[in-house]
Amino acid sequence: MKKIVSMILLAACAFGFMSCSKKDAKDAESAKMRVAMVTDYGDITDQSFNQTTYAACKEYSEAAGLDFKYYKPSGDSTEARVSSINAAIQDGYTVVVLPGYAFAEALVKTVDDNDDINFIALDVSEFDLMSAAKANGKQDWKLPNNAFCAVYSEEIPGFFAGYAAVKEGYKHLGFLGGMAVPAVIRYGYGFVQGCNKAAEELGIADKIEVEYIYGGQFYGDQTITASMDTWYQQRKVEVVFACGGGIWTSACEAAAKTKGKVIGVDVDQTALINKYGEGMCVTSAMKGLAATVKTLLASIQGGNWETYGGKVSALGLTSATELDKNFVQLPTETWTMKNFSVEDYKALVADVFNGKIKVSANTEKLPPLSIKLNTYDNIK
Repeated sequence: MKKIVSMILLAACAFGFMSCSKKDAKDAESAKMRVAMVTDYGDITDQSFNQTTYAACKEYSEAAGLDFKYYKPSGDSTEARVSSINAAIQDGYTVVVLPGYAFAEALVKTVDDNDDINFIALDVSEFDLMSAAKANGKQDWKLPNNAFCAVYSEEIPGFFAGYAAVKEGYKHLGFLGGMAVPAVIRYGYGFVQGCNKAAEELGIADKIEVEYIYGGQFYGDQTITASMDTWYQQRKVEVVFACGGGIWTSACEAAAKTKGKVIGVDVDQTALINKYGEGMCVTSAMKGLAATVKTLLASIQGGNWETYGGKVSALGLTSATELDKNFVQLPTETWTMKNFSVEDYKALVADVFNGKIKVSANTEKLPPLSIKLNTYDNIK
């Protein structure tokens, strides 16, 4: 429907039925583009996916003069998420932004029946989509052209975090993953590669040791905290990269007992992690959710949606110099590092972007290492 309205408007301008300047056409386009965001059930103050996505949608919409509203589902279920998506559409919103893999099934259930709505799904993988489609009897289902799903090259921010931590001076590090799914593996293998690269550059590879384990679940509990207690208290691990849902809470609980450090994941987790101890968060290996949202909204408003529609794309670096435009990042304003500077980080980003430093995305095996890596069976 919105395409038909646009065609009518353009035709009216072209044939002189309306007096339309370029500004009029752009204003008309903006007026009919209305942005809605649906939370995964959490609040927009969760200091995670919901809050980051909400802030980006709101900032872009206000700057572009677009109507924006967010919806919170009534429960933590696909049915509740579908209900909120349908409510946004019924209220006249033409772009629906969905943050997190929990939206896979809700997207499958709603996108085909709303081909005049643009759907932007963050961190929803092809595996998530195909699993949801099969569960709903859609064996040969494909993502239609009115939707785009962003996934991320997690090995790159993982690499940045490991490299920065070793350059900062940490010598005994750990990786605590949730479950050994591809995204978590990429984070972990990237982290190890970053530790290795920095150690080689510093000539201290024989002094760097990394512990590596998966919890077997995406939340912390007493068993996982006990395992992290062993790392911090007995193994003398200095910093743990905790990656996978809410499993970071166990790393933080254990770190608090020894004044240990933690590296966050996905978003800037500084505020959350530092609740367990002042200055506990070293940095966070981030997915650039804000950059993704703003880029996709601009593509819709600018008439360039065809670049993204119908695709599931792994997003990574887009610039050697404009850090905030990259889809994978470290948060330079909140990290506590003193020895690894923002200038060092900029140089690292440029080297990875330009191919001077290569980061493997292989989830089957790591490249050869100079540092010591200790791997363990899953905790659970």
